Amino acid sequence: MDLDYSNIKVIGFDADDTLWVNETYFREAEEKFADLLENYETKNKIDQELFKMEMQNLRLYGYGIKGFVLSMIETALDLSDNKVPLATITTILNLGKEMIARPVELLHGVEEVLKQLVEDYRLIVLTKGDLLDQERKLDRSGLTKYFHHVEVLSDKKEENYINLLEHLEVPVNEFLMIGNSLKSDVLPIVNIGAQAIHVPFHTTWAHEEVSIDQYTNNHLTVNKITEILKHLN
Repeated sequence: MDLDYSNIKVIGFDADDTLWVNETYFREAEEKFADLLENYETKNKIDQELFKMEMQNLRLYGYGIKGFVLSMIETALDLSDNKVPLATITTILNLGKEMIARPVELLHGVEEVLKQLVEDYRLIVLTKGDLLDQERKLDRSGLTKYFHHVEVLSDKKEENYINLLEHLEVPVNEFLMIGNSLKSDVLPIVNIGAQAIHVPFHTTWAHEEVSIDQYTNNHLTVNKITEILKHLN
């Protein structure tokens, strides 16, 4: 179907894995975590239990590195029957600190896109995760100058988007969301009557995956972020 973006005045960008690399670092940390616990369980079992723990803890810790580290520690204690060495816990904590300290790696073409779009649109960041960490990454990215507003949401559901757009006084039909997650950046946006462009990232957290019956044709999917320019300019 043909999608019309002529009414769009405000464009929201997801941050992690849309503007810069993020999920790759979580997968690397999970590999190291599995190696640390190899004497207690198989890698597959460790991965499953860690994901299960993350899901249980989301309502307590929210999204981000800090909650991820706490879930790793709790999983290590569970799988070892509370016998995991203190040195291993220290290593897990250091994994989290290393993730937080990593330099921000912008995805190819991001700044080129922002430079062009900021001339004609009001750009905002709509992301979820740990507030301090997201603010830190945005500052390190050098992209702050392109955005009129930055919002770190506790979640990205229809209600979150509706409340934010009302707060920012942005009509739904004038809003476009760009992101890598169908679950967080596309489906809830389409459901509230706004527009969305999906820019897939090569790695997707299992929690962000959607079943085939949830897919919608009411959005555009591009292979790389620079492709959106031909649809908006």
